[in-house]
Amino acid sequence: MQDGWSRWLATGRDGGDAQARARIDAQTQAFADRLLAALTLRPGMKLLDIGSGEGLVGFTALAREPGLEVCFTDVSAALLRLCETRAAAQGSTGCQFLQTPAASLAGVADASQDAVTARSALAYEADKPAAFASIFRVLKPGGWFSIAEPLFREEALAAAAMRARLEAAPEPSLALLHRWKAAQFPDHAEAIAANPLTNYDERDLLRIARLAGFSPLHLELHIDIEPAPPRDWAAFLQSSPHPLAPCLAEILKRDYSAEEAATLEAALRPVIEAGGGAQPRRMIYLSGQKPFLAAR
Repeated sequence: MQDGWSRWLATGRDGGDAQARARIDAQTQAFADRLLAALTLRPGMKLLDIGSGEGLVGFTALAREPGLEVCFTDVSAALLRLCETRAAAQGSTGCQFLQTPAASLAGVADASQDAVTARSALAYEADKPAAFASIFRVLKPGGWFSIAEPLFREEALAAAAMRARLEAAPEPSLALLHRWKAAQFPDHAEAIAANPLTNYDERDLLRIARLAGFSPLHLELHIDIEPAPPRDWAAFLQSSPHPLAPCLAEILKRDYSAEEAATLEAALRPVIEAGGGAQPRRMIYLSGQKPFLAAR
């Protein structure tokens, strides 16, 4: 049985559009390749992957180094079952599957892992200091972590800027656009600060990792702005930017009158189907080592 996390990965990211799925797969593979490039992996090492999802990072690591022992972890039982089925199908025997949140990594022994990875996983963790403390706990002295996490704060700040502009002067067309964006991202300071997806930036993650005891640390913020590809409108309606956000079709049905929905579609659909608009992508890459002399 699917849950919200597995449904989003299966269809929510792309709305069922095969071309969009292929583009997303290529992007996420690049994220996984880059975060794994920060690690030196050898046969017999133990790698723990946080928020494994469909297993992208763990299976990429196994493809590079089949002798690894990989522990796939996730809060979603459905996704762990998917990973387990895939591991069995490809004959990967050195795998474990553990349902546990990043904040505790319950069930993982102290100082048991050579490396820890996470891709778009810690972003959803409300207690990020606890997550980094757990990573520190389970790593062996000298072990490394490497993560790639999205930076969603800018999306929320854009929604907040729309809200502020509307409070200064009414703009009917902007109000329709803002209602959509505010349904997917918080749009005022208090909500932005309270939401795990938007209450951090790259410096916050670096600070938290440093306070957890990691040294040395390396951070890169990658911002790519590219022309948006043409999208199928029906698929776009069914897609959302993250698993906790409703899709546009749901928002239109819930929050707009029929006339308002038609007005927004008339303005938005030609842009989506033609493509070409600016499409920013922001990713934080952070890696660090647990010192050899660190207390367990």
